Amino acid sequence: MNSIKTDLLVDAKGLACPMPIVRTKKSMNEIEAGQVLEIQATDKGSKADMQAWAKSSGHQYLGTIEEGDVLKHYLRKSSNEETIERKHPHVTSNEELVKKLEARENIVVLDVRESAEYAFNHIPNAISIPLGELDERISELDKDDEIYVVCRTGSRSDLASQKLAEKDFTKVNNVVPGMSAWSGITSTLNK
Repeated sequence: MNSIKTDLLVDAKGLACPMPIVRTKKSMNEIEAGQVLEIQATDKGSKADMQAWAKSSGHQYLGTIEEGDVLKHYLRKSSNEETIERKHPHVTSNEELVKKLEARENIVVLDVRESAEYAFNHIPNAISIPLGELDERISELDKDDEIYVVCRTGSRSDLASQKLAEKDFTKVNNVVPGMSAWSGITSTLNK
């Protein structure tokens, strides 16, 4: 299996509730918005605890992988990305993208979320290039393709769409609201 890129590892193995959450909360304060934590725990109740804590604190629970007795939880630190004003002029809805995918139109779906977000849930055949890597990896894309850019809420994809437009990509669409409300087919680590 591909390893999931994270920004900080939290060792909470052997600790019982509430200590995995206490360590997670402390570590969340040490990373920047958008970065991903991996929390390793052996407390079986930690999965429900992590999901509930992430929801109540506004952070994004990405998923959990079990390896033997160790539960590896992945959380993404929230940011104020939902409040960023959208500037890219070409915006399309999730529903429009689903129709194009179902019709098997010749399009490219570019997912600009972090690799851990992509690993746990993504549109099949989407190209994963996190926003922070787009400048150095832009050559992986073809300027002649019709590109649909997705992220979690439409904010990072708006920034990516602007970057592509600045580099003379002319057929770029920002997909809003993105994966936070995606109801189309998805792939995960297990598929």
